Amino acid sequence: MLPLSPKTRRALLERHLERGLDGRGEVRAGHHNTNHILRLGVVPAVLLGSVPFARLKYRVPLATVEVVPRIWPWEPDILEVVCRYLREVPRCLAVLGDRSLHVYRRGRVLSEHNPDGRVEERLMRQFAAFFARTARVPAEALPPLPPDWPAHGDSDGFLRWLVAFTEERVHRTNRERFGALFTAVGIPEDAMDGFRRRHHGLTSRPFTLLHTDVHRANVVVRRGRITVIDWELAIYGDPLHDLATHIVRMGYDKEEQARMTGLWAEAMTRAGLPELTAGLHDDLGVYLAFEYAQSVFPDVMRAALALPAAAGPDHFRAAARRVARALGRAREPLRLVDLPDDDRIVRALRQWHARHGAAAR
Repeated sequence: MLPLSPKTRRALLERHLERGLDGRGEVRAGHHNTNHILRLGVVPAVLLGSVPFARLKYRVPLATVEVVPRIWPWEPDILEVVCRYLREVPRCLAVLGDRSLHVYRRGRVLSEHNPDGRVEERLMRQFAAFFARTARVPAEALPPLPPDWPAHGDSDGFLRWLVAFTEERVHRTNRERFGALFTAVGIPEDAMDGFRRRHHGLTSRPFTLLHTDVHRANVVVRRGRITVIDWELAIYGDPLHDLATHIVRMGYDKEEQARMTGLWAEAMTRAGLPELTAGLHDDLGVYLAFEYAQSVFPDVMRAALALPAAAGPDHFRAAARRVARALGRAREPLRLVDLPDDDRIVRALRQWHARHGAAAR
């Protein structure tokens, strides 16, 4: 048998994988990708040099509004590096255009068996150790950074970059479509400008690799050990940003926040990285405030976009609760002074849906 060219091999692999997307496998949808959990047939296994009938994850990107920075466009690029230093992270097996094929990590997703409850300390300790190990990934091993990236250790510049991304790429870019809705629910046009003016003067900390999306749906637990998956939003910057996004997206209460912060600092010190904890107690609050501030834009947009074409009262009420929660969390960071009640939010969503709802699909 003659050896197959890379192009022929890829075409065969794509053909067999697409045949598997017929409803037989498990499907897990996220904000950025649809993940198909498939069994590896004989032919794909031969093409990949793998074991037949093993489970794998086929990631198909979703068309969605841009709400978070992606400085490395291809997740496989960062996984190639990460998997050399964090061996438990599932490898990318193949890149197929804008789709990718990954090792499937067996276990229970934390969001499925503990969607919003308290997190055991033993898991918190593992999260802290994970952040320390991630911080030790060598910067020189990472893919190239964007040309406008802040200088190493410029924590103030890093925060300014994040704020500018939120303002220019998330808020301004979407104002034509969502501007009236933002205004109607009490988000002023200059909200992020005010945040930028109020928050500066951060302590300089060395930059490290950051996952930036360590929440319950991205954590697989097996035999008491965690694996953090889905690295498409990884960036390089101030490690306090990674801790802050984790605290907020895990839904920790005040006691858990304090415990996680202490464990994180201990883990960094034990790993020989005490410099990453400089200014921790002054600056962590700034990054927490930023996370609450920036998330109001995607939360409002996603609530509106999730409304079905034939949305009824229950749909609008559920969307309004989602918007109200986001506004409540952003109230202090953005100095929001005109927070609407649920009825006003429902009216704003109805007006947006009447004008843009059909075009959103």
